[in-house]
Amino acid sequence: MSRVANSPITLPKGVETTIAGNSVTVKGSKGTLNLDLHDNVQISEEDGVLRVASKNASRDGTAMAGTFRALINNMVVGVSTGFERKLQLLGVGYRAKAQGNTLNIVVGYSHPIDYPLPKGVTAETPSQTEIVLSSADKQLLGQVASEIRAFRPPEPYKGKGIRYADENVYRKEAKKK
Repeated sequence: MSRVANSPITLPKGVETTIAGNSVTVKGSKGTLNLDLHDNVQISEEDGVLRVASKNASRDGTAMAGTFRALINNMVVGVSTGFERKLQLLGVGYRAKAQGNTLNIVVGYSHPIDYPLPKGVTAETPSQTEIVLSSADKQLLGQVASEIRAFRPPEPYKGKGIRYADENVYRKEAKKK
């Protein structure tokens, strides 16, 4: 059995939490995030340390306490330091350009793709073949990165497509005569 919920969450300097009923709000230099707690989970704050516990000793309550401890910890890390996800474009003529709140992607279709970034996610393009996404919300950042990758996922024969910077694409051998 996992004991994730037993470890406390220490709040770094500049991070404030507000616990109101069944809701937790975390505010920091990178933004403000809000989370509604499960019915079986309770949270308490003492001297800059958050503790998440189960209201009852059921299996579901313990599992939910561990899940919500991880979610709240991600919120604290997100508002203090933020999260970043890097994507690479591999292919002839593949390029990307961040223009304000939209990301212009050219990946071999007959038209360029203009992807509007949701509020809270910013994109940078250090080069034409690199995209750096950053946000305070880890779940939203992963969702946006997944949607961008889905425009042209990496194919196994030449490796062309949009891939995460830390992703390994297993290559297949071409058909033999």
